[in-house]
Amino acid sequence: MLTLVWFALALGLLIAVHEFGHYGAAVLCGVKVLRFSIGFGKPLLRWQRQGSPTEFVLGAFPLGGYVKMLDEREAAVRVEERHQAFNAQPLLARLAIVVAGPAANLLLAVLLYAVVNWSGQQLPAAIMASPETGSIAARAGLVGGEKVVRAGFDGAQLQEVRSYEEVHWLLTRASLEKQDLRLQLTDGARGPRREVLLPLSAVDASEVNADLFRQIGLLGPFSRPVMGGVTAGAAADKAGLRNGDVVRQIDAVAVLDGRQLRQLIRASAAGGEAKPSQWKIERAGVELVIVVKPERQLEGGLWIGKIGAYVGAAPETVLVKYGPLDGLWRAVVRSGDVCLLTIRMMGQMLLGNASLKNLSGPLTIADYAGKSASLGWTQYLLFLALISVSLGVLNLLPLPLLDGGHLMYYLWEWISGKPVSDASMVRLQRGGFAVLLVMMSIAIFNDINRLFG
Repeated sequence: MLTLVWFALALGLLIAVHEFGHYGAAVLCGVKVLRFSIGFGKPLLRWQRQGSPTEFVLGAFPLGGYVKMLDEREAAVRVEERHQAFNAQPLLARLAIVVAGPAANLLLAVLLYAVVNWSGQQLPAAIMASPETGSIAARAGLVGGEKVVRAGFDGAQLQEVRSYEEVHWLLTRASLEKQDLRLQLTDGARGPRREVLLPLSAVDASEVNADLFRQIGLLGPFSRPVMGGVTAGAAADKAGLRNGDVVRQIDAVAVLDGRQLRQLIRASAAGGEAKPSQWKIERAGVELVIVVKPERQLEGGLWIGKIGAYVGAAPETVLVKYGPLDGLWRAVVRSGDVCLLTIRMMGQMLLGNASLKNLSGPLTIADYAGKSASLGWTQYLLFLALISVSLGVLNLLPLPLLDGGHLMYYLWEWISGKPVSDASMVRLQRGGFAVLLVMMSIAIFNDINRLFG
């Protein structure tokens, strides 16, 4: 139920901001606005300020909204009001009114990112976990425990890195944009710095998922190989493991971090029978050696080892907070990066170079709304910023029924000197509706696969 509440709140805010962009620009251009609606269908609520020509409406179906303006193409307009009709406005004024909706969403994203930057957030430190064996990161020389201090695309100036989230974002961008990523590392707080190059331009990044980061080899931030949440009667408890034990070695393999420890435990039952192993642990400063025999469990058709404990400590965190100007500038840059990445992904999907599985619909958005809200207001604001950028970019696509479609009409009018004919517009509108219907069908199909597949 709370998921629906957070989803409705997010959708209502983003639609209201988008439509207010259109509304505000129309009023500034002297256009008479007849109705401002959040949602479609039968009005649930309606109100109108005394002396205002605009009726404000909340519709029964909240998946969208609209601003209805005085327009001679839709109904007869009195002669004395013709100067207030949308269709009677100069081309630049009509263009400004249409662009104002997506622009409002992009400005909202900048504001939300800025608020997060100004208030600060605790994020995992940019310390790398041990990479997957044979992965790009492993071949580049990463072993785990290195701290990333600066990073950037190969050939560009390296920028300061303050959290693992920034590294993750750069890995995503580099993979999708076919760029190599350069990392400047230090193996200790004051150790010498070295650089590694991750050749991500060669990565097949048709879909952003766990498999992509497994191929890169970096699946999360560093965590100490500490035991916690030991379940009574489980394999860890029977072996004598206790909360707070630090695992240093399993048989002849040195354990570097929690990720590697989890992998070793899972692999202990790869043959179908869990194998006992000799663990070297540290407890209260004293080294102990114990024998642990994991329990086997079938997962995804494969046998894996389980010990009945939480493996790995929580990652080290840092407070990432920026001043007024720096925080605002970083918000602008982040919004621009997300915007460009969204456009590139759409282009790649259109060319067949990216999977259509990247399309998400209302079910996935609702799920993310609930999950982000459960993590705190900061994560919810970041979710809203991401969706706001996506909504702004989507509306700028050159498809009839969308704002970008209207911009396409105005481009034709500017080039030819005459507006698109009514007959052509009807045909284009039908085609645009068909394309949007296909896109929505694919998105909902992806939603169902993600959530229930």
